[in-house]
Amino acid sequence: MNGIGARPAEIARTRRRDWLIRFAFGAGISGVAGLVGALAGPLVGGAFLAFPAILLASLTLVAEENGPRQARDEARGATFGAVGLLVFALVLTAAAPRWPLWIAFPVATAAWVVVSLGLYALTCAFGRDRDEPNHGPTR
Repeated sequence: MNGIGARPAEIARTRRRDWLIRFAFGAGISGVAGLVGALAGPLVGGAFLAFPAILLASLTLVAEENGPRQARDEARGATFGAVGLLVFALVLTAAAPRWPLWIAFPVATAAWVVVSLGLYALTCAFGRDRDEPNHGPTR
């Protein structure tokens, strides 16, 4: 896995086609969530809004430009963030009725960060791919 990092200069290199694909996926998923919410109610519609609208488009573009291994790593990162967000929601749901929001929100945010980064750290420590160089025996 690559280390965590950001490269703001890459934004300028993104092709218009890639932006349009991401926008179309995001708008499409949001439209479906709105339709589902109108038909099935806000609880179900809200669950659809939690869907990472541009993830599929982004992973497709990453796989095309940087290969499937990079796309897999991006998907893992999204999964870690999603699990952390679920923990955030659970902690906030449990803490908000008992504590003031100015305490409950930072505690839930800390839980999200700890879980997401903890999963990343566990993957780096124990889940390295066997076929990557210098990371153990090959298959």
